[in-house]
Amino acid sequence: MNRQGILASPVRTLLWHELRISLPIIVGVAGFLSTMFGEPFGTTLVDALCIGLLIQLLIEGGRYRLAARLRRRDPDHFGAQHDWPGWRAMGPWVVVSGIAGYVGGRMLSGVLTGVHRPAGSLLLHPRALLLIMVVVLAASVGSVYFFYARGRMAALETRAQAIQRSAAESQLKLLVSQLEPHMLFNTLANLRVLIGLDPARAQAMLDRLIAFLRVTLEVSRLGSHSLAAEFGCIDDYLELMRIRMGARLRIRLDLPAALAALPMPPLLLQPLVENAIKHGLEPQLDGGLVEVSAAVDGDTLLLTVRDDGAGPAATPAGGGFGMLQVRERLAALYGGAASLELLAAADARGGTVVSVRLPLRQLVPAP
Repeated sequence: MNRQGILASPVRTLLWHELRISLPIIVGVAGFLSTMFGEPFGTTLVDALCIGLLIQLLIEGGRYRLAARLRRRDPDHFGAQHDWPGWRAMGPWVVVSGIAGYVGGRMLSGVLTGVHRPAGSLLLHPRALLLIMVVVLAASVGSVYFFYARGRMAALETRAQAIQRSAAESQLKLLVSQLEPHMLFNTLANLRVLIGLDPARAQAMLDRLIAFLRVTLEVSRLGSHSLAAEFGCIDDYLELMRIRMGARLRIRLDLPAALAALPMPPLLLQPLVENAIKHGLEPQLDGGLVEVSAAVDGDTLLLTVRDDGAGPAATPAGGGFGMLQVRERLAALYGGAASLELLAAADARGGTVVSVRLPLRQLVPAP
């Protein structure tokens, strides 16, 4: 679809909203003038429609033209960005539009109704002329102010939303910057223990850590990546942990092919997998199984991290840093549309189930 086709619908909508306000005002003015001067309402209504619509056309055309000229001189001018050049320019233009629209409207009305009344004839009745001009200008200024106020409110709302988005982005960057050293600290602490127990395995773990961090630090700076990439990072991390834990750590990843390309925030599940190992499996002599799965549940993407370890009682109150970090990222990105829940597993295997729900309609395509 070309640009004209794209703009046609919004322009029609804007014109309809303006006419929906202007037409009742014009009809009211016609009734008032008809009563004041004892003229037929039909003739007065045609007069008022011609004058009122012509004045509005002149005002709106001038507003857009003056705003465009101001934008060329000052591209950062807030009002001009929203098609408002300011009252200094619009005040005189409203007066000019009111006078020109009145004269031109009466001429057009005379052509349509066949009642020819020269515009100068009202000069013989200055009070009537003054009354008409006051009504016309009052209606014009009222109409302009209404649309100015509506545009101003929309502009302020747009600015507020931009500020909120900027704050959310800053918060997300802070959270990710907190996640990276936290994850690195935990991994290095594990490596330090392994160096004293098995230097060969410690060297293998260090090699895997270097490769893992190279990928992890790269994706952590992206706004989003695919669900397949997220599962790839989790797989790398779990393989890193398996070097230290050996057969005590078992892994199961379940990502349906149909969901692999769905976007999500990078490293969102990383803290949850860390918690599953640290609080669920490490306290147990035999270790256990970590399962990570993805599924669509209604209008949400359901991501689950489960272990068959010590259960929620072993997790710190509130889930510790990892859970807090994930909750804050979800709140910054999706507000109340996303959720995180930690529960005890309901089957005989026991353990902990952490569920993350993301709204499918708000997921942004991954780069």
